[in-house]
Amino acid sequence: MASPTGTSRRLGAPDAKNRVVLLDAAEELMREEGYAAVTSRRVADKAGLKPQLVHYYFRTMDELFLALFGRRAEQMQHYHQLALNSPQPLWALWELNTDPAGTGISMEFIALANHRKALRAEIARFAEMFRREQIRTFTAAMSRYDVPFEEFTPTVLMVLMTGATQVLVQEELLGMTVGHEETHQFAERWLTYLEGERKLGDNWRQPPATDGDSVEE
Repeated sequence: MASPTGTSRRLGAPDAKNRVVLLDAAEELMREEGYAAVTSRRVADKAGLKPQLVHYYFRTMDELFLALFGRRAEQMQHYHQLALNSPQPLWALWELNTDPAGTGISMEFIALANHRKALRAEIARFAEMFRREQIRTFTAAMSRYDVPFEEFTPTVLMVLMTGATQVLVQEELLGMTVGHEETHQFAERWLTYLEGERKLGDNWRQPPATDGDSVEE
């Protein structure tokens, strides 16, 4: 799959082991401490590599962040396709959108984008593309069920679901949970009404295959 970012690189193969290790380290720092902790020195220390290697693979920190976002975007596209192909796509979409880990790092990217124009433009571009894919998935899934769309089109329902799940996860990360149990119960009642009891396997979100660990430079 082509990278959503189309990021140019200075040296080294995209799947070179050290590059993958640096991206893993940057993502771990972002998850644990927030985007402000992701500096070239901290990334190198976390990866156990020399700081010079950060700029060998990424000319600037913007380029590193774009590569990290591109990798995350490809993962989300992969999981979205799994949701579409699952026997219960609406359950799968709900779980994908209420994943705390995924939403947490997405919040960091959005916060980072406020300070880096290149990343902001890329996030907006991908978000538009991903929203259209979600609407297509939602429309295809809802066509299986006898649900009228006079009041709520698939587009409106998708936006409402995305907004609701983001608020739930963001508030949970802050430790705020008032009204969350009732909201989850409401959503699960409707999902059960439309698709029956959840029957997805617990491992339905298989990570995308990667050969980065097998490539040395």
